[in-house]
Amino acid sequence: MPNDPTTVLTIAGFTFAALLTLSLIGLRGWRDWLQLKRDELEIARPEGLDSRAGGSRIEVADLKERIRKLEAIASGIEL
Repeated sequence: MPNDPTTVLTIAGFTFAALLTLSLIGLRGWRDWLQLKRDELEIARPEGLDSRAGGSRIEVADLKERIRKLEAIASGIEL
């Protein structure tokens, strides 16, 4: 009776339900793993230091260095 439509629909329904369950379990695990990594990064960050602030300080220092070089070029000083 493998060709019986009821049997085929029943098997397809259970297969779909099992696939859906496994997908939801995998999604939950993925989200929990991502949260764990976020927590690890939060712990590793030094206190009082915003990650964006550190990057912007480096950018500001780089821009100041470029301005200093451009001013030296404009005044005719060779670096």
